[in-house]
Amino acid sequence: MYGVEPYHVLLAAAGASIILASWFPRFLSGREPATSALLIVLGLCTFAFVPGMPAVLDPVEAPRGWELASEMCLIVGLFGTGLRIDRLVGKAAREPTIRLLAIVMPLTIVAVAVVGWAFAGLTLVGALLLGAILAPTDPVLAGDVQVGRPQEGGEHPVRYALTTEAGLNDGLAFPFVHLGILAVAAGGLTVWDTGEWLLRDVAYRVTVGALIGLGAGWGLGKVLFAWPKQNALSETGSGVVALAGVLFAYGSAELLEGYGFIAAFTAGVTLRRSESEHEFHRRLHDFTEALEHALTALILLAIGAAIPVLWPHFTAANALIGIALVFVIRPVLGWFALAGTILRGRERVVVAFYGIRGIGSVYYLAYAGHHLELVNEYELWATVAFTILLSALVHGLTAGISVERATGEAEQRPA
Repeated sequence: MYGVEPYHVLLAAAGASIILASWFPRFLSGREPATSALLIVLGLCTFAFVPGMPAVLDPVEAPRGWELASEMCLIVGLFGTGLRIDRLVGKAAREPTIRLLAIVMPLTIVAVAVVGWAFAGLTLVGALLLGAILAPTDPVLAGDVQVGRPQEGGEHPVRYALTTEAGLNDGLAFPFVHLGILAVAAGGLTVWDTGEWLLRDVAYRVTVGALIGLGAGWGLGKVLFAWPKQNALSETGSGVVALAGVLFAYGSAELLEGYGFIAAFTAGVTLRRSESEHEFHRRLHDFTEALEHALTALILLAIGAAIPVLWPHFTAANALIGIALVFVIRPVLGWFALAGTILRGRERVVVAFYGIRGIGSVYYLAYAGHHLELVNEYELWATVAFTILLSALVHGLTAGISVERATGEAEQRPA
């Protein structure tokens, strides 16, 4: 009658883990550099050692739950990232973002595919899919490298490049994920397949996502600030309507076969242009950030919880892919691609190195696993989980101070 329910054990253990991951780093630093990595480690320890925990949610056996949870986290995170951008900078300041998206991301996909094919025994099409899955940088875990809250400024070219890259490449990676899925399903690609992919998955879907995001952001601005002017919704302080608006934008884009992630980010950027000095933008950003952090914490715990299932499939070759991506592929490609831009010296090094991996890769792998039968799917999940953990450790422990030094903020900080 009074037996222990595994579900209640799960709730208590998850709550305690999140509190501990947020609290413990405060003894070491004024910032929270290790929270993401700690959440993964505590997820592993919780499911491995706490008695009475329910069976772990296997990402291979049940990818749909992982897909939906990470999708919601990214929608909120991308919208919040768009809200952070106080001003749209000139051509010279936008050039690093364009190069990161147009040069670094596609070449990263190719480089990861080559490493996976040559050293991890993946098929060429499977390696291409893995490259697309690991290509996007993360808008959710990259808080230390992004611009500040609305109306705080701090839009140094380093922070602006990393923020806008993270905001856009989750959506722009989707065409390559679709290409990988198409190649895996068909066992290869024909000229006809490639042409159809360029028209449908690149040109049409990117355009639809951007246009719906622009329209939704403009409409949200009118609903929140202008209609009716004398009794505007923005005066209520509620961010629920704006969140509902971005869900509408995302769902509408997906219904029209566009990219909802592009719509979510574009809606945030466009809404930020409405009544730009109004304090509601800051309250809305804080609301979305709190929701984003809660969802992220649960997903990171789940990644740690899944490690015992993935560990038997983890090999040195899987580790090599993650290490190569974090320490070689992204930094080298970024360094060369950013040559000749306004970024110089340490700024260029920092932007090249801090391509943080995270929730986007979880979503894309779960999406692929939900839509087709993948070969070596456990190995793919093991590679993604290791890469996220490695990025959380390496980038999380160093990003804050490195970006502050590159932007000059460290020298300006009071003693």
